[in-house]
Formats: sequence, C-alpha cells, structure tokens
Amino acid sequence: MTSPLLDVSELRTSFRTVGGSARAVDGISFTIAPEETVGLVGESGCGKSVTALSILRLIRPPGAIEPGSRITFESRDLLALPEAEMRAVRGARIAMVFQEPMTSLNPVLTVGAQVAEVVRVHAGASKAEAWRRAVETLAAVGFPDPAARALDHPHQLSGGLRQRVMIAMALVMRPALLIADEPTTALDVTTQAQILERLAALQAAMAMSVLLITHDLGIVAERAQRVIVMYAGQIVEEAPVRELFAAPHHPYTKALVAAVPRLGVRRERLETIPGQVPSADAWPTGCRFRERCPRAFDRCAVEPPLYRIGSGHRSRCHLDAPGGAA
Repeated sequence: MTSPLLDVSELRTSFRTVGGSARAVDGISFTIAPEETVGLVGESGCGKSVTALSILRLIRPPGAIEPGSRITFESRDLLALPEAEMRAVRGARIAMVFQEPMTSLNPVLTVGAQVAEVVRVHAGASKAEAWRRAVETLAAVGFPDPAARALDHPHQLSGGLRQRVMIAMALVMRPALLIADEPTTALDVTTQAQILERLAALQAAMAMSVLLITHDLGIVAERAQRVIVMYAGQIVEEAPVRELFAAPHHPYTKALVAAVPRLGVRRERLETIPGQVPSADAWPTGCRFRERCPRAFDRCAVEPPLYRIGSGHRSRCHLDAPGGAA
C-alpha cells in the first residue's frame, strides 16, 4: 500500500476562554493519500477550519495543539519541526486557500506582487523570475489578460478574480497538498463551477492532493473521492463518496444528505436539522449529536466509539454497533 501523504492522529486543539478550556477539535484521526481529494464537511462551528489551521501550525494563543496530537506529512512529524523548517513546508509543500480573499489579500500591493512574493520567499527567485512565474500561474488559474491585470490591486477585482489570485498564490510553488477552505463561498454558481473545474485540472496536472473543506455536499459529491463528516469537534462518519451518499449511516450525515436539493425531486420545503451545533466549551455528554437526533436512546449518553461498517467506512453511532440499538 502507498504511504499516506498526510496522517493526522488524535488531533486535539483547544482554546483558553474566560470559562475554561474549549476543545474545538477533539481527537480526530484521518489520512490523505497522494493525489487524493478528501472532502471535510459539517456545519459552521464543527471544527473544520481549526483542523486546517492545526495542520499548518497556524494556531496562535490563546489556542494550542495539545500534547499527544500527531500530524505526519511526507513522513515528517510537523508538530516536532522547528518553526523555520515549518515555514518552509507552509506555502511550499502544503498550501491553503482561505475563505475570504478580500481580508486575506494585502490591499496596498498589486496581486502580481503578492503571488510573486511567495516565489521569492520559498524559492529565492529573482524579482524578474518571480514575476514571470506569478503571471504564468495567474494565467493557469484562468485570470484574464494576466500580464496586464497582475498590476491591479485587490479592490479593482471581482470576488471571483480575487479568489483566483488566492488559488494562484497557493499553487505557484506546486505544493503536494492544497487545503481549500470554502474556496467558492459567496460566489455565483457559474463562477463556482469555473473555479472548481480549473482547480481540478490543475490538481491533475500537478499530481496534487486536496483537502476540500466545505458545507456544500453538492461540491463534495462532484469533486471528492472520500468524505469526512465532522460534528462538534469529532469525526462522526467517514466513507468513500459514492458509498456515503448512497447509504449514509450516522443520523447527522443522513440529515445533511437529506437537506441537499435534488433535480427532479419536488418538495414543499427543504429538510432542516433542528437546533444548532453546541459551543466548544460546553460539549454535551455522550454522543454530541444526541440532543438533535431523532433516534437518540439511553445508551447515547455514553461516549460512542467509532464503529467500522466496512472497508474504509466508519460511523460514530451506537446504531452501527453489532446488534444495533440495545
């Protein structure tokens, strides 16, 4: 078997609050294989973005990755690397596209200069070489007239073009792993499709792995090979994408899938999940979804293990235990 590119084991990330410690990510484990696309889904507040920032070691006080966590990338323990070595990994071998490009881009620098800066920092290239690679990468992500528009500032660009700049900054060093955190949020459907198509083509050309973080199950169904479902800081289900959509097991996953609109299926109203994700400083005891779950029973007050349903499929639900509900 091929060794995983990324291996996350028992990752726990917490934040100090006035009321104590809030563990936003609580003991999650997963892998990503070379050239694989993995979808990480769940509602806001489930811990998806904190997971991504933890992989890149971008958690800052009052947050911290707890002892016992392990993140291995290309056979290196990222949590043990000196910060200088981690900076060489971050942006070069692992890159990230953040949710909001307008707040992530520097408003006083041209977009070409911002892409070129990545090349200068990580490759030590000359200004001319870095600019050439920046324009080349902007063209690759579908930027119109890249040589001229590389001189534009972020405020001169549409939301879709700003997002393409963010993708260019992430891909200019041809990373082995791209973390895309809600890469098409707030974009119209046509622009979303264009960006995702371009990203898929570049992934194939670069033989790159992708961790696609989103709340949009439709995007995951089209783009991912495997799906990880998070709820309240934990992984509640993981499966190959077709298997998960054909036969979701965990009640939370079932509710998410039921809420996806389908062509040709008429409904008076879309399915919804009652309630909301609990706060990280007050996770419920036992199964964290039980207060919103229509199938909860007494045993759910006990912390449920992660049951294996089949090859590559696991679910954190007592209904999937041998014998099911007792």
